Amino acid sequence: MPLCVPGESVAIFYLGIFVVSLLLSFVLTKYVRDIANRRGWTVAPLSDRHLHVRPIPRIGGVAIVLAFLVSLAIVLSIGRLYPAFAFETSRKAIWPILVPGFLIFLLGVYDDAFPVSPYVKFVGQAAAGALLYVFGLRILDLPVLFGHHKFPHLLSLPFTILWVLAITNAFNLIDGLDGLAAGAALFSTLVVFVVSLFSHAPWVALMALALSGSILGFLRYNFNPATIFLGDCGSLFIGFMLSALALQGAQKAPTTIAVAIPVVSFGLPIVETAVSILRRLIAGRPIFTGDREHIHHKLLERGLSHRQVVIVLYAVSAIFALLSLFLLWPTGSTLGLVLAVLGTGIWFGVQRLGYLEFGELRRVARRTMDQPQIFVNNLAIRRATEELKVTRDYEQLCSVLTAAFNNNDFDGFDLFWSLPKSEWREMRVGPLAANVEPLSTMKWKRSGPEFADTSGPSWNLNLDLVTRNHRKQGTFTLHRHYSETTLQVDVNLITGAFQVALAEALERLLYKADSKVPAASEGSFMAPQAAGSH
Repeated sequence: MPLCVPGESVAIFYLGIFVVSLLLSFVLTKYVRDIANRRGWTVAPLSDRHLHVRPIPRIGGVAIVLAFLVSLAIVLSIGRLYPAFAFETSRKAIWPILVPGFLIFLLGVYDDAFPVSPYVKFVGQAAAGALLYVFGLRILDLPVLFGHHKFPHLLSLPFTILWVLAITNAFNLIDGLDGLAAGAALFSTLVVFVVSLFSHAPWVALMALALSGSILGFLRYNFNPATIFLGDCGSLFIGFMLSALALQGAQKAPTTIAVAIPVVSFGLPIVETAVSILRRLIAGRPIFTGDREHIHHKLLERGLSHRQVVIVLYAVSAIFALLSLFLLWPTGSTLGLVLAVLGTGIWFGVQRLGYLEFGELRRVARRTMDQPQIFVNNLAIRRATEELKVTRDYEQLCSVLTAAFNNNDFDGFDLFWSLPKSEWREMRVGPLAANVEPLSTMKWKRSGPEFADTSGPSWNLNLDLVTRNHRKQGTFTLHRHYSETTLQVDVNLITGAFQVALAEALERLLYKADSKVPAASEGSFMAPQAAGSH
């Protein structure tokens, strides 16, 4: 229920809790840091993913949690001393979040001291999500996707656990630069505070303010150059608390506010998580494998300093937070505008970061769009392969090869054939005189002014023409100028059956007594057919 005091007193009360949590965190963080340094509870840079250069404590989450809990204890004490500031539902609101939240904190502390596998952490987080569900904090519907239909328990429970897992690990994943995860969480926590005010959930607002102050006080020591890190105990706790507070605030909020605003306000960690999972799946790497391909690593590679990267990502977090607040007045046009801005911004940002995996995905998409032309070009190679099997003279051979490559992506070819010296005497009659070395060439290039200059940069595909009896008959070289367009033909067709058919056609022509084409009425000639054009 609302506070039974004037509005000005409520604002002062909120401000006081924020200031108290900030000061507590400021003092406790320094205290925790100094104890950790004296006792050697520090972490040295152990891999190339670690960007710090000296041992630093990574139990900053302890100070945040202590400041947060003490602030809430002060709130409860004030409520007992001054009933006007009490909440009838305070205990019902706090324990369903604090109990699983404290379990997540203990899991993080244990992981900081004795690293555990991601699967163990997932099990612990799933258990905490199940506790939220048991305590009544659950996802009951997703109207944006499924309309206004209430989920049965078999769907509501996994959706709730999935939400907790996604947000908790999203904030843990971006904890790679000094102050990044804490700063991004600060913007998201302030959004939760504003939304809770609009939703008339004062206890959620107080918890969000206490968490915001605790994070801001910690940032004094965590911003670059950091003297203490969040650690898993901090990043997991913050992520879980934000997921739980969003669920708590959703109990009284309109559906659009309850679902859309948290997702948008947590935009940076959600995008980072989605991009990391997608690129690892595309690359065929395990999802839980660490690397130096995160968003902040990409920005560092572009020449930004450590501090500049953090400030840029703070700005991104602020934009996500601001856009989420537009949804406090949900209309069809507002939601559409926010989604359009977000989609455009995310697409542009990912493009600028230059991920190789997404570049490969674009290449595959373009090749899929070009598939009709690939079919045409492949059929031209297959048709030429069949025609080569009945080719009877060199004129027909030239016609078949020209028809095969005239309309695809190659710009020319050279056919070179020869007869081994040991077999010269076996040759009876042919296109070559008996007293000269039996070898010859056939050259073709695409017509047009853009193909007139043959000295430009190009690449070649050289094929040794070998029959099924392992007799080499010559070589066949395809030329193509360098181009940004992809090759729209399956090279395997050329290096496979086509290569063998061409070799055997040359062997047949070299050993035949008469190289003239028989009459068409005899049915032994398959006229070459031109391939379809682009």
